[in-house]
Amino acid sequence: MALMDFLKKQFIDIIEWVEPADGILAWRYPMADREIQNGGSLTVRESQMALFVNEGKAADQFGPGRYTLTTATLPILTYLKNWDKLFESPFKSDVYFFSTRQQIDQRWGTSQPVTIRDKDFGAVRLRAFGNYAYRVADPRLFQAQVSGTRETYTAAEVDGQLRALMLQHISDAVAASGIPFLDLAANQVEFATRLKAAAAPAFEQLGLALETVTVQNVSLPEELQKILDQRIGMGMVGQDMGKFMQYQTAQAIPKFAEGSAAGGGIAGDAMGLGAGVALGQVLAQQLGQGLQGAPAAAPAAVAMKPDEVMATIEKLADLKAKGILTAEEFDAKKAELLKKLV
Repeated sequence: MALMDFLKKQFIDIIEWVEPADGILAWRYPMADREIQNGGSLTVRESQMALFVNEGKAADQFGPGRYTLTTATLPILTYLKNWDKLFESPFKSDVYFFSTRQQIDQRWGTSQPVTIRDKDFGAVRLRAFGNYAYRVADPRLFQAQVSGTRETYTAAEVDGQLRALMLQHISDAVAASGIPFLDLAANQVEFATRLKAAAAPAFEQLGLALETVTVQNVSLPEELQKILDQRIGMGMVGQDMGKFMQYQTAQAIPKFAEGSAAGGGIAGDAMGLGAGVALGQVLAQQLGQGLQGAPAAAPAAVAMKPDEVMATIEKLADLKAKGILTAEEFDAKKAELLKKLV
């Protein structure tokens, strides 16, 4: 009886793999001193692939299904073993199983700012992070390049390499897109699409398929963040130039008030505010006339005290000196303001 048990253990009738946990990418079937029985059964479940390896050379590969192991189903192994007829005795071969399920929620991120080149701003330093998902797509290549003859190979063991590949291709993603960086930063979906396209070939060289990439956050240097905020504000007013000038005036009022406060306290603040409003009305009217080809409706009169009128004229004169207003524009506005002194 003991002899029969010993002989029975030497032959394998059924080869299969039930994944014990997530994260295992490759698993070698425990052959020990056993051999595979002629006509034995191979079961490959969904989201798995199996690979026969003979003396270090990859042979036959199987997708999901149930197979009877004969020379008909093992043509490459038959060739490697030089079988000239149907084999009738058990045979020796290594069998590796691979999980082809997506390995989801893999994290990537910049531990240090990454310098990229942008056509608008030159060198830009940014931080970004997100996640990605991949799967084993080519077991032959993955076994040859990554997992080798290990009994078990896990996703954790390749995580560092894949994370580095993602970071390495951030610059490539921005450069290949031809899209200004600020537009990519404002559209993280587009950024993720470009990053996936740039990194996917490096994954393929390892026998992996990069399935999805997401960008959860892009952190810009403070000065670029301010420019992005302005661009968003401009987008909110659309093509309405009057609203655009109102937006620009609102942005400029604090600076006017700050400059006036140095010489007049609360009164200076008021005069700065009046100057900003008046200037915004003048520029909005002139731009509207130029774009529409017709005179714009006269702006509503703004009640101003004499000292406010004089302060406004002084500020308009300063804008004229800086080349922001032409002499004609200055004279017209000055005449309008002086009428309020009569």
